[in-house]
Amino acid sequence: MEIISVTPDNIDAEHICCAITEKRGESCVSQKKVWMSERFADGLVFRKLDARGKVFIEYIPAEKAWCPIEADGYLHIDCFWVSGQYKGRGHATELLEACIADAREQGKLGITALSSAKKMPFLSDPKFLRYKGFETADTAEPFYELLYLPFSEDAPVPRFMSHVKKPRVDEDGFVLYFTNQCPFAEKYAMAAAREAKARGVRFELRKIETLDQAKAAPAPFTAYTLFRDGAFVTNEILSEKKLATLFAAD
Repeated sequence: MEIISVTPDNIDAEHICCAITEKRGESCVSQKKVWMSERFADGLVFRKLDARGKVFIEYIPAEKAWCPIEADGYLHIDCFWVSGQYKGRGHATELLEACIADAREQGKLGITALSSAKKMPFLSDPKFLRYKGFETADTAEPFYELLYLPFSEDAPVPRFMSHVKKPRVDEDGFVLYFTNQCPFAEKYAMAAAREAKARGVRFELRKIETLDQAKAAPAPFTAYTLFRDGAFVTNEILSEKKLATLFAAD
């Protein structure tokens, strides 16, 4: 098996995987493919193992990343995942080294990635990235870390935009921001809206559909972020069961 790139020419035929498993008959991944197709012109790269498994890395120039960071001249890792039977085979190192080589070839200053002090759902694994030389560039509440791998000692240090240092919205009730950058975010966002309506819970959806909206988002992780009475709740994509528990306590 080899690492291949998903491109406009093969995206319709290639399997796109995610941390969440798509159920038989679902078409969530098609939304992700549309999102990717619209980003290729911005320099999006998606590399994966030539197999139906969760082994992939997605990155893009930081200026075009749907992440509210200031990291001009860097490549930003959107998503990086190796799991299941493919762990421990060197695939993560191979994918990261390909990203590093690409960044150097493009004359970039280095690489950034959204992570956390401890491993959190849907964020890059900090232990692995630190092992590979990444350092903390900046932090944001409650647990976000912007990690970076500079290619020179004098490279400018990336940072979070000031408005996401303390994630918050000025709205009562539940407010959920999401994008199609994650194949399953919209599915579970709609499930949350239905569950909230059934329980009479105040709930608003905010779909991020442009780069400018993503840069202005109220939290570092734009694929899915839930707020409650203005305060940050989670960036974890919640199942129907977890949503029911959360809304029942409201």
